[in-house]
Amino acid sequence: MTLHPLAAFAAQLRWEDVPAAVQRRAEDLWVDWFGSVLAGQSARPVQSLARFALSQGPCAGPCEVIGHSATTSPMMAALANAAASHVAEQDDVHNGAVFHPAAVVFAPAVAVAQSIGASGAQLMAACVVGYEVGIRVGEFLGRSHYRIFHTTATAGTLAAAAAVGRLLELTPGQMQHAFGSAGTQSAGLWEFLRTAADSKQLHTAHASAAGLMAAYLAQDGFTGAQDIFTGPQGLAAGMSTDADPSRLTDGLGTRWALAETSFKWHASCRHTHPAADALLQVMREHGLQPADLAQVTCHVHQGAIDVLGAVIAPATVHQSKFSMGTVLGLAARFGHAGLTEFDAHFLAPETVALREKVSMVLDTEVDTAYPQRWIGKVTVHTLDGRTLQGRVDDPKGDPGNTLTREEITAKALRLAAYGGAASSAQAGQSVQHLWQVAQWPKVEKLLK
Repeated sequence: MTLHPLAAFAAQLRWEDVPAAVQRRAEDLWVDWFGSVLAGQSARPVQSLARFALSQGPCAGPCEVIGHSATTSPMMAALANAAASHVAEQDDVHNGAVFHPAAVVFAPAVAVAQSIGASGAQLMAACVVGYEVGIRVGEFLGRSHYRIFHTTATAGTLAAAAAVGRLLELTPGQMQHAFGSAGTQSAGLWEFLRTAADSKQLHTAHASAAGLMAAYLAQDGFTGAQDIFTGPQGLAAGMSTDADPSRLTDGLGTRWALAETSFKWHASCRHTHPAADALLQVMREHGLQPADLAQVTCHVHQGAIDVLGAVIAPATVHQSKFSMGTVLGLAARFGHAGLTEFDAHFLAPETVALREKVSMVLDTEVDTAYPQRWIGKVTVHTLDGRTLQGRVDDPKGDPGNTLTREEITAKALRLAAYGGAASSAQAGQSVQHLWQVAQWPKVEKLLK
């Protein structure tokens, strides 16, 4: 067997091997994820998946279903918590991979850590492994993959397997088997967006649970494909036309892809954020009100058109988060497209009127820079006849325009309040405790 360097890296990384600045960023992403879980746990599709998980049992186990009093097995907790992580559209994103790591890394890792009594440092080392593997797999699969497949669902299965495999202390050879078993379960298609289906939450739930299963099976001697990435019938062959195997090992141990991950400011698909920030820039600089807008043209990359173009007249709150017009309409009206703005105003006449004024066009500069850079460019026509240009090179939350720890804490508490599963005192105590994760002797319940 030829051992893949990515498997060896994933099996051997320790928390003390991670540079201090990357450790701090991992802690930032950890607290940010917790807010998203609490925000999402009351959503209808998440409750459905949680009921399924708890019905499959056991009805009491070592692992927390965050926001619920019930506990269960690692696999079922991972499934439920991963579903909750993604529905609010506030979880993190890696630009180059077009991949949301937190939902499919932290959810299974926490469940397993609670089950085996791992320390906080062991948990965080495993999560760094999950980020590094998942991001590289997403980059490897390329832009052609994302046009049809939801990368968080596909690469996410490998990310979950890597994180859980590290907690289980798999050998490099076992980790490679886990990758094979995870890769053969990779799935997740964008078709759900056309009819506002609930599949996006199933994507993260399945990736987390399937990756966890792959790691546990490898620990028990179960074998997986040895060349799941580039074999004649592997991931690249079946899911990509522009796969780049060099991305799988790019800078292992020196380039920390986790540190490149962005936080989400608006509660919507990340493809909408650059244009929303560019529109807000124009409105601030020229003192515009929503009533001044006659037409807004968003200059975007092809990935934005592929994902957002299917949503013409959103029928649900979640679908509206993939509507460029709705997001920009809310941003123009309120200065921020947040969870409460979506819930209360996504179909308000004022929002719909603004939505109808927004269009997307492919822009060569923006498309060439993508996915490494997500540039926001808009052309705004005003009712008084002016034509104004807006541009944002680093949308709010990107590494070049990141959130402070104070902003991350405030966001997590805001999301917790939105979800309603915890009192403000509970949420505040939990978040403060989460910041100390690397010092925990044992991972126990996260929600105090």
